[in-house]
Amino acid sequence: MPTASEQMRFLVVDDNEDIREVFARIVERAGHHASTAADGVEAVEAVQREPYDVMLLDLSMPRMTGLEVVQWLRTNDEVAPTMRVIVVSAWTGDHRRELDDLGVDRVLEKPVHVAQLKQLIAELAAA
Repeated sequence: MPTASEQMRFLVVDDNEDIREVFARIVERAGHHASTAADGVEAVEAVQREPYDVMLLDLSMPRMTGLEVVQWLRTNDEVAPTMRVIVVSAWTGDHRRELDDLGVDRVLEKPVHVAQLKQLIAELAAA
């Protein structure tokens, strides 16, 4: 279990409440802090309020898509300059090149298995 100084802060962004809760629970069981946002607008508001180390971000959401969130983050790079963005979505294929161009750290295709998410968290914590 990470110590308080090693604890990372995750923002889980997905319009599906069940996915948000499961991802947040996995993050917390790995010894890290998890906050959630139901869409891109809430995500942008959250990163302006407090710092996060990692954003787990869905692409297909109402009000502001995940792609729009990443574009906003890159345009406003002073807000979260060191936050790593991990896109977790079933619809990445059409946007893969644009996500790469925007500097997304990693892309995970849904459905994501618990073991995959645990492995990702461990890799991020070790980096």
